Amino acid sequence: MSVEFTVYKKDGIESGQKLKLKEAAFTGEPHDHSIYLAVKTEMTNARQGTHSTKTRAEVRGGGRKPWKQKGRGGARAGSRRSPIWVGGGRAFGPKPKNYSMKINKKVKTLARKSALAYKYREGAIKVVDNFNLEDAKAKTIRQMLKALDIENKRITLLATNVTENLYLATRNFYNILLVEAERASTYDILDCEVLLVDKEGLENLNNRLLKTE
Repeated sequence: MSVEFTVYKKDGIESGQKLKLKEAAFTGEPHDHSIYLAVKTEMTNARQGTHSTKTRAEVRGGGRKPWKQKGRGGARAGSRRSPIWVGGGRAFGPKPKNYSMKINKKVKTLARKSALAYKYREGAIKVVDNFNLEDAKAKTIRQMLKALDIENKRITLLATNVTENLYLATRNFYNILLVEAERASTYDILDCEVLLVDKEGLENLNNRLLKTE
């Protein structure tokens, strides 16, 4: 199924061009379970798993019995490293763990297509001709967002190439996530109100999804 997008200039004016995709990878019925699996995998793989506490075998001290077994009227104790002592080891505490997960490549592709399908249905994909910037000023980006009437939206900006000027100009915007178009994950696509993408970037992403079907 073919789709057509109006292409805007960075000043918010229609460029007169139309982006026509003869075969769009994201016009099918969204598959919610594949989205769930993909996002779960992405979030899980982002965990470092470096959390660690010391057991009673690892904390310092406790080389001798704190006091004699009998005669002082108190509870017996064998080591200062006991978990019930201040400064003692931690009982059943967390240890480093590998949280990584894997999903089938076709499921991952289906998830990204489904996420794009939702954005397409919502009319939340905005296409501009390019993101070529002559400078690295945030003012340039702010003016572009205002011209496109999306300055108060949560935006995932998909660029063909993440240039140094584009990176520097967008890095201080709390509501913009900058991603290379072909590398956009399911979560990147879903976690926004508007997908702002350049013409070539959307074509590349669409071609990537078609190739991996």
